[in-house]
Amino acid sequence: MRKLSSVLILGLIFAVFSLFRQWPDVAQVKTKFPIILYEGPQTPPKVHLQSKPPSGWVKLDEISQPARGAVLVSEDWAFYQHSGIDTQQIQEAIKESWESGRLSRGASTITQQVVRNVFLNKEKTLTRKLKEIFLSLYLEREVSKGKILETYFNIAEWGEGLFGIGAASQYYFQKKPSELTAKEGAFLAMLLPSPKRYSQSFRLRRLSEYARNTILSILEKMVKAHYLTEQELMNARTTALSFENLEPIQKFDIAPLPETE
Repeated sequence: MRKLSSVLILGLIFAVFSLFRQWPDVAQVKTKFPIILYEGPQTPPKVHLQSKPPSGWVKLDEISQPARGAVLVSEDWAFYQHSGIDTQQIQEAIKESWESGRLSRGASTITQQVVRNVFLNKEKTLTRKLKEIFLSLYLEREVSKGKILETYFNIAEWGEGLFGIGAASQYYFQKKPSELTAKEGAFLAMLLPSPKRYSQSFRLRRLSEYARNTILSILEKMVKAHYLTEQELMNARTTALSFENLEPIQKFDIAPLPETE
């Protein structure tokens, strides 16, 4: 029995060691810039890491404070407090999933999304999720919060073939990210959980009930997080987005491939 236990322990050590050897070096994000190579809706996007910022890369301080706040309160309120994973959100997600009898939400932090979208595949397995968690903790130890958040804004998907805040702000509002208002930022944040689906509001040129309610919820959260004042909230609620009430469009333009080194 003791011999069998020793074999099992050695086997476990070997398995863990082998697994770690195969893990990607997420610390590359500290000095390199990932870009998304989109090849069509039927092909998973590819990621390319390069040493220089690609054309269209947007620095964090080039994104308006309201737009940054909208995404943070929507995607990862505790981003600046946690160390890669948000245990409270994980607990709440488990509770909600248990009560509803289905997986209600993912509870992934922005750090986890960077790890998953840059270094891992999208398979929904326990092994991948555990790898994502450990790599997120390591990424936070090696790379600053600012660089992680900047990377997220530049790789996030905002629509079919539309990656990065620069492309998104131009496509939806014909603006630079630095010019985005609170409501425009809230609209972009609303898209993030399922951009291909929720961008229907833009194509139809009118906000769906879901989009309107979600945008309002994000704006209210921004007040609680001190990204907006009550007066700014009132102004945002009564201001229409620039595309509302225009003629519907039938086709979503595909963003061009970014330039690489």
